[in-house]
Amino acid sequence: MAITTFLRYRSVHYFSRTLFHCYLSPLKSTQYCLSSSFSSYLPTCNAFRGCLFMSSFTDAETKKEPEKNPDLVNEISRILSDYRSPHHDIESALNPFSGSISTDVVEQVLKRCKNLEFSAHRFFIWAQKLSSFCHSRESFHILFDILGRSKQFPLIWDFLVEMRTNRSCEITPEIFWLVFRAYSRAGLPADAIRAFNKMVDFGIKPCLADLDKLLLALSKRKHAKQAQEFFDKVKDDFMPSVKTYSILIRGWGDLGEVAEAQNLFDEMLERGCSADLLAYNSILDSLCKAGKMDEAFNFFMKMRSIGLIPDAFSYSIFIHGYCTANDIHSVFRVLDQMRRYKLVPNVFTYNCIIKKLCKTKKVDEAYQLIDEMISEGVRPDCWSYNTILASHCDHNEVNLAHRLVSRMEQNNCLPDKHTYNMLLKMLIRVGRFDRVEKVWESMEDRSFYPSVSTYSVMVHGFCQKKGKLEEACKYFEMMIDEGIPPYTETCEKLRNRLIGHGLAEQTEILADKMERSTSSLIQELASIMRGNKARVKLKHDEEYSDENFE
Repeated sequence: MAITTFLRYRSVHYFSRTLFHCYLSPLKSTQYCLSSSFSSYLPTCNAFRGCLFMSSFTDAETKKEPEKNPDLVNEISRILSDYRSPHHDIESALNPFSGSISTDVVEQVLKRCKNLEFSAHRFFIWAQKLSSFCHSRESFHILFDILGRSKQFPLIWDFLVEMRTNRSCEITPEIFWLVFRAYSRAGLPADAIRAFNKMVDFGIKPCLADLDKLLLALSKRKHAKQAQEFFDKVKDDFMPSVKTYSILIRGWGDLGEVAEAQNLFDEMLERGCSADLLAYNSILDSLCKAGKMDEAFNFFMKMRSIGLIPDAFSYSIFIHGYCTANDIHSVFRVLDQMRRYKLVPNVFTYNCIIKKLCKTKKVDEAYQLIDEMISEGVRPDCWSYNTILASHCDHNEVNLAHRLVSRMEQNNCLPDKHTYNMLLKMLIRVGRFDRVEKVWESMEDRSFYPSVSTYSVMVHGFCQKKGKLEEACKYFEMMIDEGIPPYTETCEKLRNRLIGHGLAEQTEILADKMERSTSSLIQELASIMRGNKARVKLKHDEEYSDENFE
């Protein structure tokens, strides 16, 4: 078919945008108001640095609750996506919705637009100016998480100062816990520690729980040394618990520093703390992560000799250690022991075994583990199924892959973006274009809205297939219509294919369409479609290399 037919294509406008992961648990419904004077800080906010559109489905650790007012949330989220630039008049675009705003709607929009930090912040300020509206505590927490993830640290402190000055909302320790995590995630352990020391300036006297949260945030991001140094300075001002020591022990264990972990364990006993199973498991974990499986077994036997009864996590530590050591025989030996003691691994441990089985081409045994999980009351998650699906897709096993996806749905596990990306990539590769269309149409029925990576699978895949350049253009145009900025490499690939087929005029038509987009990022990417050598670096381009779209 002629390539020009794609110009007549009218992609359906989905109001629904990509849904972002929500980690916050439900909090008290107490509501707070923030004075409108905080809007004066808006000019100091850094311009939005790009957005990674994500799948509408959560990962294994997040449970998704049904949305209320989905159409309203969709429309407002679309506005936040389109009005990202500081010079955009987002307030005027939002004003028609002022009569429909509730705390629930604000929370849902903020959760969905976590990666649109500048727009999300402006939306928050706009909402708090509405008459008779007060933000919920959860809204504040979500916004702090958004600002922290985008490294808007000056804005965070301005925010805290404003809250303290107005005294119109309580500054809770939980807010500082988010700050600890944000600094640790950004590789700024010294700033996380300074945030702990500044808690008192905001009316909060740090307690042991706050210290534990700081040490945990540091340790999880491989900052065990800084965590240890600060702990040594303040431990006499608190009464460290077994939990405190266990956090530090795990932190050193993650770095493979068994000696440091053991020293902490000994110090804990010397200070009169009664070591519990959590502490012993922490030492076990450090030994297994260091590959010292024999020492770990001896320590395990010591636990039993002093009357500590190992739990499921104790055995799971060995399973992960043996999986890392590629000792699948020992993995099942430990699993048999767990069955004997009627202990059930969690989904994370089962997934570790399933991954190892698939890598060793024992897919049938992986299916048996899925059956065991269900019989034991452990619900397989997307990772459980996707690991097996990856094996089917690698071997172009179309029917087996489709049956597995059907099985996921039967077991109340909705496919995520990885599921669809693998399935679509395989179907395009083997030329099952009829199935591709059916899978794509089924996504909306399952309330899944494609992200940039899923669109890229389609564009890159069809670019590789003879006679399918029209389809590549169609899905690229759909992505632009949806307001989703493509990867720069996707723009370059499609342009090069069109030029190679003597269709240079089509690149200009696509570039014109991109320039008419309400998304400033898509407008900037139009220059690449025109062949401009200056690259536009977007935040989600950083993970382009982690994906294989062809």
